Amino acid sequence: MTWRDAYSGMSSDNIKGLVLALSSSLFIGSSFIVKKKGLKKAAVSGLRAGSGGYSYLYEPLWWVGMITMVIGEVANFAAYAFAPAILVTPLGALSIIISAVLAHIILREKLHIFGVLGCALCVVGSTTIVLHAPQERAIESVAEVWDLATAPAFVLYSVLVLVAVFILVIHYIPLYGQTHVMCYIGVCSLVGSLSVMSVKGLGIALKLTFSGMNQLVYPQTWAFTFFVMLCIMTQMNYLNKALDTFNTAVVSPIYYVMFTSLTILASVIMFKDWDGQDPTQIITELCGFVTILSGTFLLHKTKDMVDGSVRLPKYMDEEDGVCHEGIPLRRHDSANMRLP
Repeated sequence: MTWRDAYSGMSSDNIKGLVLALSSSLFIGSSFIVKKKGLKKAAVSGLRAGSGGYSYLYEPLWWVGMITMVIGEVANFAAYAFAPAILVTPLGALSIIISAVLAHIILREKLHIFGVLGCALCVVGSTTIVLHAPQERAIESVAEVWDLATAPAFVLYSVLVLVAVFILVIHYIPLYGQTHVMCYIGVCSLVGSLSVMSVKGLGIALKLTFSGMNQLVYPQTWAFTFFVMLCIMTQMNYLNKALDTFNTAVVSPIYYVMFTSLTILASVIMFKDWDGQDPTQIITELCGFVTILSGTFLLHKTKDMVDGSVRLPKYMDEEDGVCHEGIPLRRHDSANMRLP
């Protein structure tokens, strides 16, 4: 029995999507570390991104991180053209593993044995989802994807998302954006779920075009292109604000959980991924997803554990002036992060 025979249950398109998704995690996981260092350097000489500044645009290190992320996003973009979102999106947890390993090497953050266990849980959960993911549905034109996007159920979901984003941006972010991480992350995650659906529509159009069926003549292709650009710019803007304002250990797991959950929900509504699966397969996929969530939180919760005990840094809360121990919700300058 050959390797392909052993995995005959996974279509060739799903395998291509899997390889692309794994490559994407490698690049995106690296970009978080590089961009974070770039944002820190930019904050020294200009207004921080969390305070509305854009000095990071003049920081070369930030652009290196951005280019790395773009490469990862291109690979992720291509993955959605071949495999369903239920398969591709949860694999983003592997980028967290990459970030943890690079943080250990570059930022000198110790990776405790429980952090290693968290990484292992992410791998197990990802493997479970990969082996039970639904097959990519056969689509022969971008017009067919547009019909799915304009179906009543997905239109209702899109309207609810846009209303929620509008409320967050207009009302909650001006009042609570600097103190509540869910404001920025909520916008990123909600817009991100629509972004992935647009990316998948555009990716399918390009895949069909490269296979000889030109989809560039259809206005739907350019509509998906416009939505992709708009959504990605919105995501990057608010993700930069979140990373600069709050601790990465807080931002990363919350963003992953919200973004992945909403994307899977959007995909189930739009592409009806679960229609051809039995309850056992669906429950197994959900168990795999919960396993990934457990590994993600365990990895971040124990990232500062050393030698079997929790040794969390002390920091001074700028609002109440009290010294606390633990991972601060907000990002603090190094002078306030560790007290003697």
